[in-house]
Amino acid sequence: MQADEIDPAGVVRVRAGNPGPLTLEGTNSYLIEGWVIDPGPAEHTHLDALLEVAGGRLEGIVLTHSHADHAEGAQPLAARAGGVPVVLPGDGDRVGPLRALATPGHADDHVCLLAGKVCFAGDTVLGHGSAFITPGEGSLTAYLDSLRRLRALALDVICPGHGPYVWDPAAKLDEYLEHRLERERMLFEALDDGVRGEGDLLDRAWAEVPEALRPAAALTLRAHLEKLEEEGRLPSGLGLELVR
Repeated sequence: MQADEIDPAGVVRVRAGNPGPLTLEGTNSYLIEGWVIDPGPAEHTHLDALLEVAGGRLEGIVLTHSHADHAEGAQPLAARAGGVPVVLPGDGDRVGPLRALATPGHADDHVCLLAGKVCFAGDTVLGHGSAFITPGEGSLTAYLDSLRRLRALALDVICPGHGPYVWDPAAKLDEYLEHRLERERMLFEALDDGVRGEGDLLDRAWAEVPEALRPAAALTLRAHLEKLEEEGRLPSGLGLELVR
């Protein structure tokens, strides 16, 4: 077994059967000290697997955020486990063995969950590829701040919401920050060259993105444009409506 597939001590991962372009191999659910983190979709086979790994007894369920691919199974699993609590904590809250750290950006309600130096990152950090930021619901400015907040911690491993374990958290977080800032640089350069229109901007700044992910890249493009507009860095006279 590859090192990035070995569970950290005290942690068990159960992967849901919902693979896709945005969920990668599927949603990762985790168990630690009787608590399920992100039970994933309401798939009977997945919920059965979580209960089996837990030995039929759960202390509760805790969420990193409320998106369906992470949270849909929470209430059905709670009911099957005898009515255990379902918690979406706020910044600094403690739930069982976990402490919540607010990490908005992918979603307004997003938190990462810390158990010592183990970080359950939901969709803030993925095992491979980059996280999805939706304008309006998400915020690229908040997301970058969240990455920096995680980078300030001394972490041993990141347990992502999708993909394999990340055993070099500092390098991954540096990569994420550099990646977003490089996208911003390419986008700003394209705008400065007079490029307009969503398709043309994608061709300049997201040229390598496969066709299946182009709609997601378009949303990320808009999130970058929102950030530039918030900062007053869009070219003079350019509003967001002019690039759509």
